[in-house]
Amino acid sequence: MVVSVLEEMRIRSLGVIDDAVVELSPGFTAVTGETGAGKTMVVTSLGLLLGGRADPALVRIGAKSAVVEGRVRVAAGAPAARRAEEAGAELDEGALLISRTVSAEGRSRAHLGGRSVPVGMLAELSDELVAVHGQTDQQGLLRPARQRAALDRYAGGALAAPLAAYGDAYRRLRAVSAELEELTERARERAQEADLLRFGLDEIAAVEPRAGEDAELAAEAERLGHAEALASAAALAHAALAGNPEDPEAVDATTLVAGANRALEAVRSHDPALAALADRMGEISILLGDVAGELAGYADDLDADPLRLAAVEERRAALTGLTRKYGEDVAAVLAWAEESAARLGELDGDDERIGHLAEEREALRTELSALAQALTDIRTEAADRFAAAVTGELTSLAMPHARVSFAIRQSPDPDGIEVGGRTVAYGPHGADEVELLLAPHPGAPARPIAKGASGGELSRVMLAVEVVFAGTDPVPTYLFDEVDAGVGGRAAVEIGRRLAKLARTAQVVVVTHLPQVAAFADRQLLVEKTHDGSVTRSGVTVLEGEDRVRELSRMLAGQEDSETARAHAEELLAAARADA
Repeated sequence: MVVSVLEEMRIRSLGVIDDAVVELSPGFTAVTGETGAGKTMVVTSLGLLLGGRADPALVRIGAKSAVVEGRVRVAAGAPAARRAEEAGAELDEGALLISRTVSAEGRSRAHLGGRSVPVGMLAELSDELVAVHGQTDQQGLLRPARQRAALDRYAGGALAAPLAAYGDAYRRLRAVSAELEELTERARERAQEADLLRFGLDEIAAVEPRAGEDAELAAEAERLGHAEALASAAALAHAALAGNPEDPEAVDATTLVAGANRALEAVRSHDPALAALADRMGEISILLGDVAGELAGYADDLDADPLRLAAVEERRAALTGLTRKYGEDVAAVLAWAEESAARLGELDGDDERIGHLAEEREALRTELSALAQALTDIRTEAADRFAAAVTGELTSLAMPHARVSFAIRQSPDPDGIEVGGRTVAYGPHGADEVELLLAPHPGAPARPIAKGASGGELSRVMLAVEVVFAGTDPVPTYLFDEVDAGVGGRAAVEIGRRLAKLARTAQVVVVTHLPQVAAFADRQLLVEKTHDGSVTRSGVTVLEGEDRVRELSRMLAGQEDSETARAHAEELLAAARADA
C-alpha cells in the first residue's frame, strides 16, 4: 500500500525550464524527451524539495530566483505527516505542500505546509517520502560505507538494537579515552599546578586571615596613629560641655542649659507652647550630660601604646602580602583559598580518577567486543539472504548467471578490540568492513563491484537492490535518473519490467532515454523545448494514444513517422500491457 504520492511539481526559472508543471500519478511514470530538453531538471527539482543543496547556478539566466513547489498526498498518521505536523505544517485536504526558493545570490528558503521551515526539515522528511537515484547515486553504491549501510538497512530490526547499543558504548569509550589521555598527558602540568596551590594555601594558613580583619586593623591603625590629637580634642570638648575642674569660673554648656531649663520650668504652666519648649530643653540637657560622660570615657579608654600600633602595622603588612598575591582584600583571599582547596582536591583525586577511567575503558572495550561480534554475526546472516535476493532479481534483469555476494572482514589493529579471537580495528558502526562483490558469469571470480561491474551492470545491481528493499523496507516514491544507462536490448526490457513490478507497491518516476523502459510505464511525460530553447508550462505533456506511439518511435529510430519504428513501438506497448 502506497502511503504517499507525489502528485504535482511546478518548476519556475530552473535551468532550461521557464515555467512548467509536472503532473504525476501513482504507479510507474516515465519522463522522456530529447537530450538536453530538461528531463534531469525533474530530478533536480525534487532534490531541492527534499532539502538538497541549493546551487545559484541553477537559476535561469535573467531570473531573480528559481522556485519549485510540490504537492504530496500523505496518508493520515504516516511518519511524514506526523513530522510535518510537529513542525507546525498544515495538511491541505490530505496533501502536504512543499516549496523551495533559490535566489540568484545563493539564498535559499523552504516552506512546508504554509510555514517557513529550515531546509534541514525537508531533508528529514526525504527519508520518509522519496528514494532518489541518479547517476551519482550509482557511483555512491561503489563506496564500502554505502554498501555497509545498505546491508544494515536490509538487516532491519535484528541489527537496530545491538547497533544502537554499540553506538552508545563507542561514544562513551571515545569520551573516556579522551579524558584519560588528557589527564595522562597533563600529569606534569597538574603536578606543577598542585604545588603552586599548596604553596599558596600554606602561606594563607600561616597568616590565618579573618574575614573583615583588614578593615578593622585599618581603622585601629588610624586611631592609634592619632591618639594624642584625639585625646586632646575629647578633653576640650568635655570641658566645654561639663566644665573644667581647674577653672571653676569657666562657663560650660551644661550649666547654661540647666539655667535655661530652670527658667522655662518656672513659667511653663502658663503657656502650652512654652511648656513644649521646656520639654525639648530638658531633652537637650540630658543629651549633653550623656555626650559629656562618653567623652570622658573615650579619653580614659584611648590607648596610645606605640607597641600596639607596631603590632597592628605588622599584622597589616602580613595581610597585604596575601592580598598582593591572591585577592584585592581579605575576603577575596579567603575566596581564592576555598576555590583552590577544591581544585587541589580535584588534582589530588586525578590519580584515582585515572584508575577509575582505565577500568571503565577496559570494561567498555570488553562490551564493544561482544557487541561488535553480535553485529558481525547478524550482518553475516543478513548478507547471505540479501545477496540471494539481489541475485534472484538480477536473473530477471537479463543477468541470469550473475552472482552477488558480500565480503565481511576485519582489519588487524593492535590498538583495536577483540572480535573472533583477533584484535581488529573498529569504528562507529562496528568492526566490519563490508564489500559488495559481483561475479557476472560462471567461472568469473567475485570482484568488488567498483572494479568488476560495467555501467549497465551497476545500474541493474542498484535497481535489484531497490526492488529487494521494496519488499522489506519500502519508501513511498522512487525517482530514478537514467537507471538504464549503459543498458540496451533485452536487459532494457527487463529493467522496464522490474520497474513496473516495483510500481505495484510504490510510486516510481523514471527519467529514461530507452523506449523499452518507457513502454512499461503507466504514464509517459514528454519534456519539450520551445523555439527559444526554454521549457514552458505547455512543454511537459502527458502522452496518450498516438502521441505516445510517436514519442516511442522517435526514441527507437529518431524518426517519429517511420512505419517500422511505429510498428516496433506498438509492439513494445502491447508486450508491456500483456506483461502487466
